[in-house]
Amino acid sequence: MAGAHRTGNEEGALRIHQAIARDLGTAILMGRHRPGDLFEGEIEAAERLGVSRTAYREAVRILVAKGMLESRPKAGTRVLPRSRWNVLDPEMLAWMFAGEPDPAFIRDLFELRGVIEPAAAEFAARRRTEDQIATMQRALEEMERHGLSTPAGRLADQQFHNAILAATHNDALAALASSVGAAVGWTTMFKQRKQKAPRDPLPDHQAVCRAIAASDAAAARDAMMELLRLALADMDLALPEPG
Repeated sequence: MAGAHRTGNEEGALRIHQAIARDLGTAILMGRHRPGDLFEGEIEAAERLGVSRTAYREAVRILVAKGMLESRPKAGTRVLPRSRWNVLDPEMLAWMFAGEPDPAFIRDLFELRGVIEPAAAEFAARRRTEDQIATMQRALEEMERHGLSTPAGRLADQQFHNAILAATHNDALAALASSVGAAVGWTTMFKQRKQKAPRDPLPDHQAVCRAIAASDAAAARDAMMELLRLALADMDLALPEPG
């Protein structure tokens, strides 16, 4: 059946252009290419990297879609200002945390979560279903079983926060799940990259879940605010000292 599967060469090309996009995107995020910088031409770049022009072109398209690059005929490919970047794109977050992320941006993420998640917890307490409470409780059980130092534990943490967004029954909030989940996962991993987590955050999550299960909107909001306050305090221990 034509088009039912990719050939090995097609899959290889797919991996190549994704790898090029990752490398170029990381270089932009780390400041090796600054806003306004003009990239070399497609032919020159493909030859230097030892890849096909098609693979390079597809990599540039990925970065254009993320708002990092602008590519125009005759004008070339240029790095766009940071204000144009889709910094909540889960893939971009992964690139950021692959290196040393900007401490100011990490705090930006926590500020954003501080706006979204307490309100989401409040809505969830008013609107959640029993099935959604069960989903949150299963996620907490997996967090306890595996711990946040493991991929399975971090996935359960993301699932818990995503379940709260889903329980708001607000499509606009639920649409943020992938971005919030990625922020939760990468910041948690970053906190434990150089040292063991300073404390067990499971009780903070359990407090949020209890308040939502009890349909106590004010307590749910307060518990989520406290969870985020403590999480940011933990993150501060992992960040380099300013200056």
